[in-house]
Amino acid sequence: MDKQWQNRIIEQYKHRPNDNRSPWQIDRSRIIHAAAFRRLQAKTQIMGIGLNDFYRTRLTHSLEVSQIGTGILRHLKAQHPRFEHFPSTGLLETLCLAHDIGHPPFGHGGEIALNYMMRDHGGFEGNAQTLRIVAKLEPYSNGYGMNLTRRTLLGFIKYPAFIDNLWHNIPQENKQRAFIKADDWRPAKGIYNDDAAIFNWIIEPLSASDKALLSSQEHADAYRAKTRYKSLDSAIMELADDIAYAVHDLEDAIATDVLSLDDWLTHALPHLQALDYDWLNTLLESLSKRLFSKYEHERKDAIGELVNTFIIHIHLDTQNNEFECPILKHTAKLDQQYENVLQILKHFVFQRLIRDPQMQQIEFKGQNLLIELFTAFASDPLRLLPETTQALYLEAEKHNQGMRIICDYLSGMSDEYAYKTYQRLFSPIQ
Repeated sequence: MDKQWQNRIIEQYKHRPNDNRSPWQIDRSRIIHAAAFRRLQAKTQIMGIGLNDFYRTRLTHSLEVSQIGTGILRHLKAQHPRFEHFPSTGLLETLCLAHDIGHPPFGHGGEIALNYMMRDHGGFEGNAQTLRIVAKLEPYSNGYGMNLTRRTLLGFIKYPAFIDNLWHNIPQENKQRAFIKADDWRPAKGIYNDDAAIFNWIIEPLSASDKALLSSQEHADAYRAKTRYKSLDSAIMELADDIAYAVHDLEDAIATDVLSLDDWLTHALPHLQALDYDWLNTLLESLSKRLFSKYEHERKDAIGELVNTFIIHIHLDTQNNEFECPILKHTAKLDQQYENVLQILKHFVFQRLIRDPQMQQIEFKGQNLLIELFTAFASDPLRLLPETTQALYLEAEKHNQGMRIICDYLSGMSDEYAYKTYQRLFSPIQ
């Protein structure tokens, strides 16, 4: 592998006698010991089911994504023993473990709130915030975050274009409306302009044509464009995340009685049957029975079978032959039939769980709470922000980036801490 991909943005001397870890294992260690990683334990994976003691948090979800990701990597290596450009296990674990650390409190409601409040200051997006945390904010170094390797940082970039360039029609703010419409303010998925120096350093080894192709985009909807490409490492991580979301979040919802057998028979099974795949037809009756069995071990068996089925039908593919860099030229893809099944499961979880009105009301509450917190801190930042954050704000304001510091502060909060901060600022004094 080209040594440039093992470089770090600054050279730090650390007194670590006899340290025989690879650069990728060092990256993994830095993630595991980061405060931002620990905070994932305070954020539920599916909001509103936290009354049970065995629900998944963002932290346990990330551990599962890591386990699935390494399973995909083992499978691909076994299929292509002569391919020399796969990531190491340590590198892939780093990406999977930390892929969610940029997510704000209150799930997608929090993301929409912060994007709305940052509409004139570069926007907010969870994946962009993940890169910002690992490459700038986490205090392992002075201003360079965890100072991770270049290839690891490239793997965190699922959407390699600047957010400001992805909006082709900014929503009009409705002054008559007391609350914002969530769909209007869904983030464009990319990188902050504020972090351009980091992105430019990451892609420095690439040829000019590779840089241009990597950041190319296509139409997404009336407001936004979307990027087309990502690195091989990022593609494997994203597949692992999709499988965990579709399968393990489904398991959580069934185990907590949020989703019933009737939901499955009405809203998932007919779509799966309509695919009319022989292998799926022979599986569906047994799968449905085990998923909703009163015996937990039978449900676990069905979940394990689904995960394995998806992993072993992932293959190495060519992303675009015009790329010169091998980790951009190649990607990992799920075979089409299995991709269709995964999308049905994802859609089922999204529509019946995430878009459930009761769940949306919880998100709506969190969304408006964050908007009010942001408004308060922005009104008098040098009075209300913590002292260390005030210093960052003053420095950032020299470059007209003060709002980004307020956004960093709020997005790093857990749901619980955001609630307590809100009460401290707005609840009547007893």
